[in-house]
Amino acid sequence: MTSIYDFEARRIDGQPAPLSEFRGKVLLIVNTASKCGFTPQFEGLEALYRKYAGQGLAVLGFPSNQFMSQDPGSNEEIGAFCTRNYGVSFPMMEKIDVNGADAAPLYKWLVKEAPGLLGSTAIKWNFTKFLVGKDGRVLKRYAPVDKPQDIAGDIERALAA
Repeated sequence: MTSIYDFEARRIDGQPAPLSEFRGKVLLIVNTASKCGFTPQFEGLEALYRKYAGQGLAVLGFPSNQFMSQDPGSNEEIGAFCTRNYGVSFPMMEKIDVNGADAAPLYKWLVKEAPGLLGSTAIKWNFTKFLVGKDGRVLKRYAPVDKPQDIAGDIERALAA
């Protein structure tokens, strides 16, 4: 696999979502959780999406229950939570594993392309973010503590590229 466009996900409603449908866009890919201290970042992610979607940004949320069982609900419950509490309108995908033997192929690729601190390939916690350029290559990885609004400059540069 050489770019993000070689992968497929499933939308939270179960429909296929080939990532090739986002070709030419800047992507912000985030592993999310509904019961985490970082859950309020949904608000900032939605703000980025609303501000930059018209310029070519897509935010993709991938719920995961791998960190202290902070997203135990069904895909339907997660989708309803995100809409009801944060007005999420960006695409949410089905719940996946982001670490371990059962990690989604997309996440296995993302962590190789943009390792974390000291070269770690593990996702450390919910709301780790990956910025992907229009060419389908990973530009940067952000820690859960990096607030969405703090990466707006990088998004603007990627959109201008």
